[in-house]
Amino acid sequence: MHFKKQINSGLTFIRVFIINSIIMQFLKAISLSIVLALLFNRAHAQSGSTQPAIISVDLNSKTGTMYPFWAWFGHDEPNYTYMKDGRKLLTELSKLSPTPVYMRVHNLLTSGDGKAALKWGSTNAYTEDANGKPMYNWHIVDSIFDAYIQRGMKPYAQIGFMPEALSTRPTPYRHYWKPGDNYNDVYTGWTYPPKDYNKWEELVYQWVKHSVSRYGKKEVESWYWEVWNEPNIGYWKGTMQEFFKLYDYAAHGLKRALPTARIGGPEIAGGSSPGGMKFLRAFIKHCIADTNYATGKVGTPLEVISFHAKGQPRLKDGHVRMNMGTQLKDIAEGFKIVASYPQTKNLPIVIGESDPEGCAACGMFTNPENAYRNGTMYSSYTAASFARKYLLADSLQVNLLGAVSWSFEFEDQPWFFGFRDLATNGVDKPVLNVFRMLGMMTGDRIKAESKRMYSVNQIIDSGVRAVNTDIGALASKDKNSAGIMVWNYHDDDIQTDGEPIEITVKGLPQKTIKIIQYRIDQTHSNSYEVWKKMGSPKEPTAAQITELEKAGQLQTIGEVENRKATNGNLAIKITLPRQGISLLKLSW
Repeated sequence: MHFKKQINSGLTFIRVFIINSIIMQFLKAISLSIVLALLFNRAHAQSGSTQPAIISVDLNSKTGTMYPFWAWFGHDEPNYTYMKDGRKLLTELSKLSPTPVYMRVHNLLTSGDGKAALKWGSTNAYTEDANGKPMYNWHIVDSIFDAYIQRGMKPYAQIGFMPEALSTRPTPYRHYWKPGDNYNDVYTGWTYPPKDYNKWEELVYQWVKHSVSRYGKKEVESWYWEVWNEPNIGYWKGTMQEFFKLYDYAAHGLKRALPTARIGGPEIAGGSSPGGMKFLRAFIKHCIADTNYATGKVGTPLEVISFHAKGQPRLKDGHVRMNMGTQLKDIAEGFKIVASYPQTKNLPIVIGESDPEGCAACGMFTNPENAYRNGTMYSSYTAASFARKYLLADSLQVNLLGAVSWSFEFEDQPWFFGFRDLATNGVDKPVLNVFRMLGMMTGDRIKAESKRMYSVNQIIDSGVRAVNTDIGALASKDKNSAGIMVWNYHDDDIQTDGEPIEITVKGLPQKTIKIIQYRIDQTHSNSYEVWKKMGSPKEPTAAQITELEKAGQLQTIGEVENRKATNGNLAIKITLPRQGISLLKLSW
């Protein structure tokens, strides 16, 4: 019996050993499969799919209008506006859109000597004499607005920040922040509530009255005004109710000067910021139903609603990984809030800052996650994200008026320093050419479908992180032309060879179709790559600057084609590298 037990124990041991061995071999096989799959996916992501992406465009299927909500720009430093490179860039921006381009800038009422600095600016519009009597000086504000009006542009006029003489805590007032410093160091005396709200109201009244006198009633009626910036974070050192009071008095002063002027807010930092969307709801409720601090009556003027939305790039395995999902989520949430109130659902919406991340003046050397800004990643992100803003506005049935790219230029700074700007030292960066492409798309938006285009919900949920890139299209049709913008985007800033794309266009007239392809990639419309090939000169020569300026313009690829449509159909084949953008301009 004892011997039999030993045999049984031995057999049990052998069985367990065999089973364990089988399991171990199985796990090893699975592990190897996983490793091989990961290696395959990585190689596949780097090389791109060999199967063509299929895009279909139907010129007879209208989805909306190609309204240029993208033609809105802004920046912190107002004094750059009338400086050499600022004037040059404004001229270029003014030519982008079939409708006037709007500009939003901070610090229009900030006290100081008018000298520009990073995240700083001043106009000295308001001071007081020794007896506390207000004194107004509109010279610098006029210089800023004149630069717009002379070019057919319009201010999205920000009423802020607090003049030193009105601040409840004026000291320290002027900050000297630089990249790498604590961001909170910028929030000095200009962020505080006024010590006298009646003087604050009178300041706004005098400003608007002066503007009407200088530019005419009809011109000022075409502007939009808004109060402050991101009052739910450090830009405002008062309470939420104190901000509502600030807004009420500003709106009252504006309406006293020009009853037909349009005002709104609250320009909150997005839903990912502290209390962002909660603040937006409270602000709307205040304007609809609360007692106005300035008039004592119920309700406050509200003609435009604004909030901000930003992405969140990070470093991942030695490269930048973008996060468009965070930005789109904030936009969707803001749209839903506005649409949820009967009193606001049809009001125009301005996304007062709509960018891949938050700090325009934080360069890539202090913030390496911002290294995407000089090259084509910024371009492809912009194309892919703006197309989704059209889709979100359509799906949620809101009145999207503008989406401000908080991106301008930084005067007298190092070349390609990695700021979030449209140009460096007067040379256009690749991202500006996306807006040139958008400006060539007019008329109606038409149906464009791609089997490789991620849905908005997919991007919000998990980004563009899978093997396949996001190859999508935005299309337009006018009387004698059509435009098809195609991008090849991925959150990971990695360059690959081109992917084949087949585009079928339906609904063309039975005529010869002229096709021109515009391109942004490593070798087209890309001043940054040209600068690097020069050896990244810190002080380019005059000849090099001329070459860089040429490289910064929107360029074509290939020859102009003349094709005959067959039964109104036309097939177009292109190859587009990762982070590249093409605009196919068809005319007849």
